[in-house]
Amino acid sequence: MKRVIVISTSLRRGSNSDILADQFVEGAKAAGNEVEKISLVGKDIQFCEGCLGCHKLGHCVINDDVNDIMAKVLKSDVVCWATPIYYYEMSGQMKTLIDRMNAMYSQDYQFHDVYLLTTAAEDEETTPKRAETGLTGWIDCYPKSRLAGTLFCGGVNRAREIEGNSKLQEAFNLGKNV
Repeated sequence: MKRVIVISTSLRRGSNSDILADQFVEGAKAAGNEVEKISLVGKDIQFCEGCLGCHKLGHCVINDDVNDIMAKVLKSDVVCWATPIYYYEMSGQMKTLIDRMNAMYSQDYQFHDVYLLTTAAEDEETTPKRAETGLTGWIDCYPKSRLAGTLFCGGVNRAREIEGNSKLQEAFNLGKNV
């Protein structure tokens, strides 16, 4: 059994990327894993101030929801990020959270496998590439980890437009195989 954290970065409940995240969760649970989904809806996540206090303290000096999220990520075996693609990039709130996770660099972490689920109105194969590049920049800071899988669902730009899409089954199967 693995500990799996799924971070849904869309600020809209029931968004297309959130629905993909739910399918990944269901697949991971079906495989017998311990799974927790963290939605950024309603979370207080402030911008990194670049003070580097986290390197001395082992946690961020800003008192918001990030330290609790980091604690869960550090203890997870698998981390799955789900994001809408805005202007061919990950959501701003995902990037802000990644920046704030700077305090994790000096800490012991368990995760080895990282997954990325993306949705976008555009359906070109290259649409999620910048988001993947940004996430792999974060992964590169954790030498025991790797980008274990990605899933892109393009051509969806309205709430719940993803329902009935074959990518839902793919997300379930990706989660089931963690």
